[in-house]
Parts: sequence; structure tokens; C-alpha cells
Amino acid sequence: MSKLKSIRELKNLTQEELSDKSGISARTIQRIESGRDPKGYTLRVLATVLEVQESELVTQQTKAENIIVEENEPLKEGISINYSYLKLINLSTIPFTVIPLLNILVPLLLMLVLKQKNALTKQLISVQILWTIVAPILFMLGIFLKLGNKFTLLLIILIVFSNVFIILRNAIEIDRNKTLYYKLDFNLI
Repeated sequence: MSKLKSIRELKNLTQEELSDKSGISARTIQRIESGRDPKGYTLRVLATVLEVQESELVTQQTKAENIIVEENEPLKEGISINYSYLKLINLSTIPFTVIPLLNILVPLLLMLVLKQKNALTKQLISVQILWTIVAPILFMLGIFLKLGNKFTLLLIILIVFSNVFIILRNAIEIDRNKTLYYKLDFNLI
């Protein structure tokens, strides 16, 4: 059960009542209670309305992700995240940005071999799957526009560099905050 839900129930409030008191939409409260952590303004307002510390509304998983985790230190849920392996899996896609299926298969294989079946690794691979679906569609649209060979070449370069940028930006975020910068709200694997 999420911390927000338990605190809300201790205060004998429904989601709608908390929404009315805080000005935060009931849908946002539902999202937080289903696993998302409140951030920024939402976190401050909910903590104030519920008369608790902001840290009391943050789940254990987020606290574990925000501290520097030693290599292979197990998290509360029993899932082990080795951030060096996570970065390796992320960067392994760079050589294969021009070979769409390998930019999915190589990190997927590394995930299995390195035993990194955690939410962050699945998010990394999901981002690559989505990119692999979207990139050919953009390329085909560019060809159908018939703007010439130079435009097609420029489009290919932009598509490849967009993936390299996503990979590098996620690598930086893994180093800094032990999380991903580009992630999806759902997993494709």
C-alpha cells in the first residue's frame, strides 16, 4: 500500500476529500497511490494538508534509488540494481543505433546475462523498442515527402543522433541520480 493511501486512511479522508482540501486533482492522488511519488509542489501541498513531513509521503523504493547504492546492494523489494551494469546495458546500444533490431537485442541479452531484470533496465530497453518503432516511421514519412536525397540523408542523421542523445542523456542521469532521464510510464517488455 502506498504511504499516501495509508496516511489518508488514518486521517479518515477519501481521495475526493483530500483533493478538495489540497486542490490536487483526484486523478493525481490516484496516480500517487498506485505507485508514483509526489514531487515538488504536489508533495509540499499534500504534506501540509495531511500534517506530515514530506519524507513520509515518499516510498521506500524512491529513497533507495536516491541514495548511492553499493555495487549489487539489494533493494527492499529484493531486486538488485548494479548501476555500473545498468550504464553498460544503456551504452551497449550506441554501436547499434543504425541496426535497429540489435539496439534492442544486445541490451536485452545483457540484461539476462548480467541478471539485471529490474524496472530501470526494462525502462531502458522499452525506450529503445519505442525508438525502433518510431524511427522507421519517421524515415518512411521523410521518403514519402520526396524532398530530395539531401533531406533524406539529413533525416537519417537526425534520427541516429536523436537515439545517441537519448542514450547519453540517460547515462548521465544514471551517474547523477541513479535513475533515467528518458523513461516511459509503461514497460514494453
